[in-house]
Amino acid sequence: MATNVAMATLVTAFVLLVGPQQFLIIHMPIVLIAASAGVWLFYVQHQFEGTSWARNEAWQVHEFALNGSSYYALPTILRWFTANIGMHHIHHLCARIPFYKLPAAIEEDPALKRMGKLTLRESLHCVPLALWDEQNGRLISFAEFYCRHNPRSR
Repeated sequence: MATNVAMATLVTAFVLLVGPQQFLIIHMPIVLIAASAGVWLFYVQHQFEGTSWARNEAWQVHEFALNGSSYYALPTILRWFTANIGMHHIHHLCARIPFYKLPAAIEEDPALKRMGKLTLRESLHCVPLALWDEQNGRLISFAEFYCRHNPRSR
């Protein structure tokens, strides 16, 4: 609550100092960039080639923590800006590990470096992956789904 009050006070002070229009001209692009980055990180850490999904009784905590979320191997500066959230599979395995100890955790077990590893370039291939194909146990694109289910497209 104190953080919320402090933020509201800070925003009010800036609005009074520069005016609401100037404040929004500066603040909105920052919010949009940060929100877009957050959506992107969440998306590629759960929608990637080789991910695992399962329904109720087949779902196993440790297996899907490690295989159902990626290790987004980001450049050092992006790891710093994102508080190491690219090491998402470790976060799912144990959410109590603080962000600054995630690099040590991944160094301790080399297998963690290989599980669901994505580079920045590889993550661009995740964009079309949107649907879970239960028969084949993998993510597919809408285009692939359409081709499979539309006899005219064959």
